[in-house]
Amino acid sequence: MSVDQNSWDSAVHHLYRDAYGYIATGPRRHEDWVLDVLALMARAVPDPRGWAHVDDAEKGPEREGNPTWPFAAHPPEYIASRLEEIDRDSAEDLLLALTESGCTLANLRYFDESPEELREMARTVLARYGDTVTFHTNVSKRGSAPGTLDFTLESLGYSPMGVLMEDCGLVIVSATEVGLFWTFAD
Repeated sequence: MSVDQNSWDSAVHHLYRDAYGYIATGPRRHEDWVLDVLALMARAVPDPRGWAHVDDAEKGPEREGNPTWPFAAHPPEYIASRLEEIDRDSAEDLLLALTESGCTLANLRYFDESPEELREMARTVLARYGDTVTFHTNVSKRGSAPGTLDFTLESLGYSPMGVLMEDCGLVIVSATEVGLFWTFAD
């Protein structure tokens, strides 16, 4: 599936319209892509294509003197140890679960579109990064197979990266770009 700027921007803005989120893509400049994640968290790099981003904390007073807010400032080792690799299907589910706080697919009921139409939007988002990518998350809804998330589980586990009560996210790593999809709840 190929994707253009208009379809990607539309999917991102529609899916995350009600989330308190941070959605951004930056260039992949390091072999250790966690360094690129840190640059995104600090809002230190622009989107290499100039495509849409979502930064609900952008104009918040809490950001003054703290460019990473609502992320906490952490060293690369901290971030790396809290992100686990997941498969593409789990990444697609996670993109949809991040549309509201709580990180659950029950959020889909708040949309007018069918679940399949929403999944198509998630696939549009993922298509930007290509087929040779890896997906990483701080969410621990572990499925029965390694690298899977099971959204039928009621409990939510996650390794915090932020300063608010809950933060769940997805990191997408390609050879040239790193995407960060994160939502927060207070």
